[in-house]
Amino acid sequence: MSPRPGWQRALGDLGGALLPLAARDLLHEVDDRIRKIPTRLNEFGFDPWGLHPESVRQSILPVLLLYRYWFRVETAGIEQVPPGGVLLIANHAGQLPFDAAMVMTAMLLEADPPRILRSMAEYWVPQLPFVSELAARGGAVAGTPETCREMLDAGEAVLVFPEGVRGMNKLYRDRYRLQRFGTGFLRLALAAQVPIVPIAVVGSEEQQPGLANLRGLGQALGMPAFPITPTFPWLGPLGLLPLPVKYRIYFGEPMHFQGSPTDEDAVIEEQVARVREAIEALFARGLAERRGVFT
Repeated sequence: MSPRPGWQRALGDLGGALLPLAARDLLHEVDDRIRKIPTRLNEFGFDPWGLHPESVRQSILPVLLLYRYWFRVETAGIEQVPPGGVLLIANHAGQLPFDAAMVMTAMLLEADPPRILRSMAEYWVPQLPFVSELAARGGAVAGTPETCREMLDAGEAVLVFPEGVRGMNKLYRDRYRLQRFGTGFLRLALAAQVPIVPIAVVGSEEQQPGLANLRGLGQALGMPAFPITPTFPWLGPLGLLPLPVKYRIYFGEPMHFQGSPTDEDAVIEEQVARVREAIEALFARGLAERRGVFT
């Protein structure tokens, strides 16, 4: 990796000196965890799909603060995530993908060994200036089956939300009701012969209550949805800030499936239904264990 210019090092040192002690401790913790990730990097510090752990380290502080102090994330069962290639399948909600960021941060801070999850970004993310590069440096890639298969074969852990925008932009009245799952993830697991770990994120479903979705306006703006929430668009950019709900992330036992990725839809849908049932069981546990949305 090429060294940073002197002025960049000086600014970095100054910024580090001005950070509160708690933030510096978090960054030291991340430094230690990133050194332990099993991802293979080239001589410039990148993996074959654009992940750059040094960029993650330099940009992750806001996400860490959300994880520890805004959402106060707790995890259960994370030790059940097996080593090597694995698909992590989770519910998706909350209008903006804070749930993806929190699951990925959990795997970096809490898993042993720590791992940087690879996430399947929505098709429109790579088209956004700057955001596309940030997403790639952080481990997100365009969600094509070929790319996902390559990463699984290389032993990476891949995070998938089978509900897609159907889940992320659903209305508040549909919270904790899984939307239709695609079948691609199950065919992918069969092709790559990797296990599936079901995940339930409890809390994200209330972080930005959706009151309506102006899909036509969203499509005119090149977005998959235009949600109306109690704070957006009324407060402008501030309205994008999620409520400080309490996040609880439940990792289920790995699920192993047998069959061919070319099996008929009815066969695949039966296996997909088992994954849905596993997530719904984790929902039930999480909702029963929590005292309230914010506690």
